[in-house]
Amino acid sequence: MAKKKTKFMCNSCGYEAAKWMGRCPGCGEWNTMNEEVEVISKGPRGAFQHSSTTTKAIPIINVDTPEETRIVTQMNEFNRVLGGGIVPGSLVLIGGDPGIGKSTLLLQVSALLSNQGKRVLYISGEESVRQTKLRAERLGVKSPELYIYSETNLEFLNQTIEEVQPKFVIVDSIQTVHHPEVTSAPGSVSQVRECTAELMRIAKTKNIAIFLVGHVTKEGQIAGPRILEHMVDTVLYFEGERHHNHRILRSQKNRFGSTNEIAIFEMLHGGLKEVLNPSELFLQERSQGAPGSTIVASMEGTRPILVEIQSLVTPTSFNYPKRMATGVDQNRVQLLMAVLEKRMGMMLQAQDAYIKVAGGVKLDEPAIDLAVLTSIVSSFKDQAVRPTDCFIGEVGLTGEVRRVSRIEQRVQEAAKLGFKRAIIPASNIGGWEFPEGIQVVGVETISDSLKSSFRDL
Repeated sequence: MAKKKTKFMCNSCGYEAAKWMGRCPGCGEWNTMNEEVEVISKGPRGAFQHSSTTTKAIPIINVDTPEETRIVTQMNEFNRVLGGGIVPGSLVLIGGDPGIGKSTLLLQVSALLSNQGKRVLYISGEESVRQTKLRAERLGVKSPELYIYSETNLEFLNQTIEEVQPKFVIVDSIQTVHHPEVTSAPGSVSQVRECTAELMRIAKTKNIAIFLVGHVTKEGQIAGPRILEHMVDTVLYFEGERHHNHRILRSQKNRFGSTNEIAIFEMLHGGLKEVLNPSELFLQERSQGAPGSTIVASMEGTRPILVEIQSLVTPTSFNYPKRMATGVDQNRVQLLMAVLEKRMGMMLQAQDAYIKVAGGVKLDEPAIDLAVLTSIVSSFKDQAVRPTDCFIGEVGLTGEVRRVSRIEQRVQEAAKLGFKRAIIPASNIGGWEFPEGIQVVGVETISDSLKSSFRDL
């Protein structure tokens, strides 16, 4: 006999409790505990039933590992962020803010795949077939191999996959799909977990690549239980500023490629367009000769990108100066300003500091320290650095400039865009050839770097 058990589960983190609580003890969110009914089936003697398996444990050296063939689309940026192409049988989760372009991107990818003769099934749980057709007409999508289906019942989705026999399936979105045997509402923790598990089984058994669209919370994380990101093979975040045309598709998890890889697109009326040289995009509106502006070569996955860091340091009349940062970690900025005060004797206690990465890019690697620090000094001294200088290096608490990774690729990207000098850590000098047309200067401390950039230091 089946036994029903009532429990309360948090929609944000998946915390389970026997009774309702106004605030979740797991994540601290308010009014997120929902009642759910769990059905537990027992065997003839009260023992819980377990699913049987026909596979056996074998030695790892006896496992056959054929080379995985990837499906390469005509969208090179999309191939890059996936690690070289789409792996058959993979489950990919794409999250992003509402209206950022997730459905547009996947519809364009569906068109490219269907034009190559691959059958694609686009399942929309939020839009009707006619609404999806209108978007496809705006994007110029016309292919007989692209099938559109509007449904949220998981059993009907499974039947349609059996009938159509596609090579690729897109589910937009996973929060709208519901399992008829689960009593909770669509979008709840139980529904998202069970539906994702069933879609993962379909992907692995039928060797179908499935893309899931996931909603995000106000904090920018994918809505639903955290286990959702653990179940899928790849997690991609589609991000960008609403006031900018470019969009960034960032890889947070990838079982078949490198993480922290990014793909950059430009949102136009006819859809998303690939940006093949993102450094030119981020530097095209740069004001040369302005104090507080520096250029850094940052690594995003396997790609070097040159971006502009801007700082504004102004005197304040308040006891506590303000520190604000956009695109970089604010704690990192405070640490670098403390290093300047201690090691260089700059009195920044009475100065407000505002730091921004131009173009809406987010940088989180330590190699940007030297550029951020030089930008702060440039604004504080009201002296502009050379517009053809590029700064790369990590700064320690004792004022030393430390080694960074992939220095050769960074300097080559700077030389390609016309920069004449690169300030890099001295420990990175040696073992590689400098590109033509650029002077490489190795520095050991921040004092050496600032003396090479400013007159009175």
